[in-house]
Amino acid sequence: MATAKPQEYGNESISQLKGADRVRKKPSVIFGSDGLEGCEHAVFEIMSNAIDEAREGHGDLIIVTRFEDKSIQVEDFGRGCPVDWNEKEQRYNWELVFCELYAGGKYGGDGDNYEYSLGLNGLGSCATQYASEYFDATIYRDGSKYTLHFEKGENIGGLHKEPTDRGRKTGSTFRWKPDLEVFTDIDIPVEYYLDVMKRQAVVNSGVTFRFRNETAPGKFETTDFYYENGILDYVRELTEDQALTMPQFWEAERKGRDREDKPEYKVKISAALCFSNKINRLEFYHNSSWLEYGGAPEKAAKNAFVYAIDAYLKSTNKYTKSESKITFQDVADCLVLVTNCFSTQTSYENQTKKAITNKFVQDAMTEFFRDRLHVYFIENKQEADRIANQVLVNKRSRESAEKARLNIKKKLTGSLDIANRVQKFVDCRTKDVSKREIYIVEGDSALGSVKLSRDAEFQGIMPVRGKILNCLKADYERIFKSDIITDLIRVLGCGVEVQTKKTKDLSAFDLENLRWNKVIICTDADVDGYQIRTLILTMIYRLCPTLIQEGYVYIAESPLYEITCKDKTWFAYTDAEKTEIVKKLEGRKLSINRSKGLGENDPEMMWMTPMTPATRRLIKVMPEDMERTMQVFDLLLGDNLQGRKDHIAENGYKYLDQLDVS
Repeated sequence: MATAKPQEYGNESISQLKGADRVRKKPSVIFGSDGLEGCEHAVFEIMSNAIDEAREGHGDLIIVTRFEDKSIQVEDFGRGCPVDWNEKEQRYNWELVFCELYAGGKYGGDGDNYEYSLGLNGLGSCATQYASEYFDATIYRDGSKYTLHFEKGENIGGLHKEPTDRGRKTGSTFRWKPDLEVFTDIDIPVEYYLDVMKRQAVVNSGVTFRFRNETAPGKFETTDFYYENGILDYVRELTEDQALTMPQFWEAERKGRDREDKPEYKVKISAALCFSNKINRLEFYHNSSWLEYGGAPEKAAKNAFVYAIDAYLKSTNKYTKSESKITFQDVADCLVLVTNCFSTQTSYENQTKKAITNKFVQDAMTEFFRDRLHVYFIENKQEADRIANQVLVNKRSRESAEKARLNIKKKLTGSLDIANRVQKFVDCRTKDVSKREIYIVEGDSALGSVKLSRDAEFQGIMPVRGKILNCLKADYERIFKSDIITDLIRVLGCGVEVQTKKTKDLSAFDLENLRWNKVIICTDADVDGYQIRTLILTMIYRLCPTLIQEGYVYIAESPLYEITCKDKTWFAYTDAEKTEIVKKLEGRKLSINRSKGLGENDPEMMWMTPMTPATRRLIKVMPEDMERTMQVFDLLLGDNLQGRKDHIAENGYKYLDQLDVS
């Protein structure tokens, strides 16, 4: 076989991306992703330029339109983006703005254009244009109307200039369609626009953000967002009548440096907050950008709030003797805090602007919050006491829950040695998990017969003692108080996977710790047996559904009839099978007996039916079967009482012959 010639790595191997390829071939470098998230960020980059204009007092309306063909339009009423000839650079400004990365009007450092700017790096307009199937710009300024058209990063036709058709009004309108050759998905959902525009309205008081969504050709649904008092109105909206304290608005300005040898810059800090025992919310914004990952402001808040509230608890002797200090989680559980800060220099973690790293911003905000909280607690003693008491409640609840979680985890996943044995559990000899089987049987009588008939090398037994809890209706606290359930989970060894946010900390599930290759539910073929089987399946489905999804759960069928002819015995698992066997033995002397329960069968019979790997009937519980089964379980065992009544009314007549009325 011929081998590929190795490529040489020499001086000619180095190449440079040029023009639009700098973005089109590496969109994730600029936008953080080549998927939908990156496409969304491109929208925000264009919107941020409009926001900067509005915040500087040029225009109080920003309109964003989502078209059916997945194109987007952003319109503002600012001064209009400069696009004409630039004498200093000896180039047209439109070339700098739309065709050059790291070019823009925010590099001067003197604050003449934008003191506090969201758009910062001179990347957004150019990068978005490069990443578009087409990009159209319409700009009104200097008494003229300017238009530009781009396709896949290339300008078509140059700059068109004509007298304005809307009087003395200025502004910029950009419409583009993200390119599927650049992004894997361009269908930005309505929810993204609504979320982003609401957030921007919150942190840009007095500016209306209008979203237009095209639902049919030429037909639009319009939503406006407007907060006259910005973040203070937003905190009031969040809390309504569910606040422990009155909403507060604090603001200040600071000057400083990130390092001694770095230039001085300004920081404008504003925060709105209150405390509530019903809701909690932490949102940090910097230069209008929502800091999804926080960074410096979040660190400042954690430090200051814990420091101030801890100091108040100590000064008022609210801690009990030897009680541990509060954590920020205890504070955050009852805190509604929205910060809206601006700085003349900003160090974002990356171009997506989801976190900032400015050391001085962190230091300034820490000092700001510490001082304001200290004064606030002195001037508002009643509110301070409410806050302190609620934080203590949160702390003690957290500690209690953590203690319970650790106890449950230990209870569910502890070893099964001589000092931690499970009552009535019978293990097998082999330690090879790929061979081990666990039979879950009903009661001590079944335990006895199964124990005598099993292969002790690889078959273990776990009896269900008493009535198992209906896990579909019971809450987790009640479930984990049941010794039957916790013992069974311990025997399985894999722990539980509790799939609710409220009790996610209880999860200790690890499939690698499962002690068995097969989990076999073995019950009698009667009503009681079916009920126990159903309840066990329900427990597994709710507490460790992965066992079903991965194919570890089986049901061992028990025969309904024993049919004996001479010295040979046949087992029928249904009435139809009985009829078929009898038909084959027609003319011979035979006896037909209803099969005894597991506890009454002799060992040989048990080994012949549910125990022998070669002849037993095991039904693997499949995920698709389980989904339908659980729908039935929910109907018959859940809280839908009316649904259960309706089901019985519609279908009960089918089972009248099985009704026990004795």
